[in-house]
Amino acid sequence: MDFTRKTCLVGDGHSTPTPSVSTYVGVVSRETVRIAFTYGTLNDLEVFAANIQNAYLQALCSQKCYTICGPEFGAKNTGKYAIVKRSIYGTKSAGVDFCNHLCDCMHHLGFESCLADPDLWMHPAIRKDGTAYYEYLLLYVDDVLAISEHSTEMLRQLGKYFQLK
Repeated sequence: MDFTRKTCLVGDGHSTPTPSVSTYVGVVSRETVRIAFTYGTLNDLEVFAANIQNAYLQALCSQKCYTICGPEFGAKNTGKYAIVKRSIYGTKSAGVDFCNHLCDCMHHLGFESCLADPDLWMHPAIRKDGTAYYEYLLLYVDDVLAISEHSTEMLRQLGKYFQLK
């Protein structure tokens, strides 16, 4: 055990102007989750869940943010300005920054978003017996539900972009 600690830096989103566009992260609907569970059960598919660790820190920050370093940044950095490169909790654009980054990764993995529920991602696949079916990833902010004959492989592919637990 090395006693490494994590810190949570939070932006002062309450002190910035309200954006003109929505900055919320989408969530998959309850109805979509129920249908997906039914689909998985009827087709004898695996269902696995995962969580994307430090979700917002994965995306680049679209806002121009900085901080004035305190003593927690080390004696030689105290009082200096530091530019924030990654999205942090509390900024008004953090949710949409992460959502855009996640969408780019999903497209890169070959998934397409469903028109009826944009947080349901699908990918055509072939079962071991040769029949065609769809694999699904359902996204609820930083939570992922994989429904496939090879759910663990799907999560392993997503794990190349994000640290999952």
